Amino acid sequence: MSEEKGGWRRRRERELHKLELEADREAPWLRRRRRRLDRNRPRFPAPFVVGMTRSGTTLLRLMLDSHPELAIPPETHFIPEVIQAFNEGRTEPEQVVAVMTENRRWPDFHLDPEPLLRELRALRPLISPGTVFRTFYRLYAEGQGKPRWGDKTPGYGPKLRRIERALPEARFVHMIRDGRDVAVSLERRKSGLSTDEVARRWRHRIRGTREAAEGVEHYIEIRYEDLVADPEPVLRRICDLIELDYDPAMLSYYERSSERLSELDQPLRAEGSKRGLTAKSRQQAHALTAEPPRTDRVGGWKVSLSPEDVAIFDDYAGKLLAELGYDPPQ
Repeated sequence: MSEEKGGWRRRRERELHKLELEADREAPWLRRRRRRLDRNRPRFPAPFVVGMTRSGTTLLRLMLDSHPELAIPPETHFIPEVIQAFNEGRTEPEQVVAVMTENRRWPDFHLDPEPLLRELRALRPLISPGTVFRTFYRLYAEGQGKPRWGDKTPGYGPKLRRIERALPEARFVHMIRDGRDVAVSLERRKSGLSTDEVARRWRHRIRGTREAAEGVEHYIEIRYEDLVADPEPVLRRICDLIELDYDPAMLSYYERSSERLSELDQPLRAEGSKRGLTAKSRQQAHALTAEPPRTDRVGGWKVSLSPEDVAIFDDYAGKLLAELGYDPPQ
């Protein structure tokens, strides 16, 4: 993207933001002008990284977040909940912000909810899921000193169409990793999942994401194995998708990964079927991101999975493994 084009977009963003903050429910001319600007608003394409757990989504998040213009927060998880709140008629700023702050991931953002609430109040009665999300992401990005934002929440894969309806600027990046290596990684993390459970979840997540992707405009698939073997071409492909100039700083992500992951400095409470996690375990889960990309975890299943587990995975997900071009069982 050219510097001139980027500057034009930022000027238009600032102009609309000023109008939003000055919004008055008793000023129809201001509402009409804001609607007109919003229809033609030059929104930056926003990457949304999705995929199966332990497939390298955090690695990609840190690479993208190392770009001088792009901020990717920790996993959000609240997008479906906010959309559901609007569907149920809970559209007042206080109600919407409560949905977000009650999510167990909210402390990870280290954001004061008051500025978010204040800006959403200024937007009434034109508040929508899209304006809520954009306001949140923008506030987070501003806290990082950056003009653009994205998201990395693996579980959003099957929800691509719903997200795109709220955020037409969303562009989806599906991280895919050999499911057998995913099983090895989950075993190392003592997930408690059996091999057949991992195989079913891996197959379900990939197929569900691909089915959802058939209804969206912008979607690409990235292989974990390609990303760690040669990151630059993969990152350039993603930059093209989101209309962002490539920056080599993304290759040095590991120099600041500890700082960025320090956001996860509090435990994650248990909720329903979701287990709780200590702050230490959350940090340890991504310890390898403090190093340059490693290829020694590629194909590790060949020595780490028993022949019985390899056969089990093949029974449940062998067809999908073959479809994706992964090596057949030895």
